[in-house]
Amino acid sequence: MQVAGTLSGVNKPIKIPDPNMRYPKEQNLSTVDATLLGAVLLLVLGGAIGLFGSDSLSGATQVAMMMTGFLAAMVGLKNGIRWSEIEASIIQATARTAVPNLIFLSVGALIGAMMLSGAVPTLLFVGMKLLSPEWFYPSCCLICALVSICIGSSWTTAATIGVAMIGVAYGFSLSPAITAGAVVSGAYFGDKMSPLSETTNLAPAIAGSNLFTHIRHMSWVSVPSIVLALLFFFMVSVFTSSDDAQDSQITAFLNALESSYTIAWYNLIPVVLLLVLAVKKVPAYLAITGVTLIAMVLALLTQMPVVNQFIALLGLEGSSALGRALWVTLYDGFMINTGNEQVDSLLSRGGMLSMVNMVWLVLASMMMTGVLERIGFVTYLMRALSKLISSTGSLIATTMGTGLGVNVLTGDQYLSIVLPGQMWKAEYKKRGLASENLSRSLEDGGTITSPLIPWNACGVYMAGTLQVATLAYLPFCFFNLINPLLALLYGFLNIRIVRISDEETGEEEKSPLEPSADAQEKPAIAG
Repeated sequence: MQVAGTLSGVNKPIKIPDPNMRYPKEQNLSTVDATLLGAVLLLVLGGAIGLFGSDSLSGATQVAMMMTGFLAAMVGLKNGIRWSEIEASIIQATARTAVPNLIFLSVGALIGAMMLSGAVPTLLFVGMKLLSPEWFYPSCCLICALVSICIGSSWTTAATIGVAMIGVAYGFSLSPAITAGAVVSGAYFGDKMSPLSETTNLAPAIAGSNLFTHIRHMSWVSVPSIVLALLFFFMVSVFTSSDDAQDSQITAFLNALESSYTIAWYNLIPVVLLLVLAVKKVPAYLAITGVTLIAMVLALLTQMPVVNQFIALLGLEGSSALGRALWVTLYDGFMINTGNEQVDSLLSRGGMLSMVNMVWLVLASMMMTGVLERIGFVTYLMRALSKLISSTGSLIATTMGTGLGVNVLTGDQYLSIVLPGQMWKAEYKKRGLASENLSRSLEDGGTITSPLIPWNACGVYMAGTLQVATLAYLPFCFFNLINPLLALLYGFLNIRIVRISDEETGEEEKSPLEPSADAQEKPAIAG
């Protein structure tokens, strides 16, 4: 099964791993070798993050991963695996990231184009007019959740509404880290609950359950989790006060936007078009690049004073100045001088170069992953985990732990669904558990945790798009933190655990998000 990736997914690889694909033959990795590699992995990666903090993604983490991959390769060579086999596994792993890396670069160009065209400034202006600091965090989370449900894409939600919300937060003098947590929380809840999402389709396809049954079953955990998350965001907002100084700053922010740009409804055409293309399931790279070009044309038609100022800031002259400025916007980003330092720092961003570190991070992660997969380290961990299963609760916990582990080791959200799904499917059936228990656990352990890992493709994307480090927004991703804990509680207390016998007798659970009885339920694969 090959499924074309689109803007409708959480993660953006164009190809979803085939659940029937054959993985490298298991190697006889000894306990000593596995323990050594695990210790090195934790020590080197933990050391990079501990020494460099949020700056670790600028190179320290990448070096740590490549050194871990080198040591793993030495272990493989010691165990009789040829370098050509290890190299082939690295190539196979990195090949999975080719299109996601193109998407990273195209998103950088898109952000620069939307700054130049006035799309993001208009969203900021409207957002600051309609929202208030006192209710901002829960409102941000709820808006992102609704948009993500409609389009089935946390990534597109972050690239459009999320970027605007970060800007509004700066205008209100609120925390960008908390705002990013609210964006991620809302976007991932909506993505999980949307039948348009790739991962929401992939999990039941791997587990063998029905799409809408899967969504209903997830809702028992996800709906209480988002309610609790909104409550936490509300509690944070209670301590956010508005004073005269803040009101004055907001006014200055709005004046800077209005004096520099032509604020009008047509500036939002690129944003609306991107959301429409997401719903239509146009491949991500094509949609993003197409909207970028449209935004550049719109800038020439509606924002020539901004374009001319950008040309002057670059010090360009002559007949080629305009073309060179547009080119620079795409590869090096946009910059502006409004007279308001905060507005300037917010809008002066974008460009493909801004995503280069992220591409480097993903390539380093996949290099390490390819070696660890080939020498049998990933398989060793999975088999070790199987010894922990003694009850329904421990099976669900192990399934979720496996998903989290694959996310950490491979940086690939799709594999965090496919590999545990393949591994534990028979065990769920053996224990008389319905397939929707497995599909829900795959999402609770894989989909939900992916944006919390700095080197995972989802964490890389969110950090690069929102310009907030993964470890900075992680404590405020209330939904992503609460949901797995609640899922574990349900598992150990046997709450909403469906048995195969329940299905055979026709007993069905109903949930707050269950469609009407007339709704026709069909398994579907997005893309």
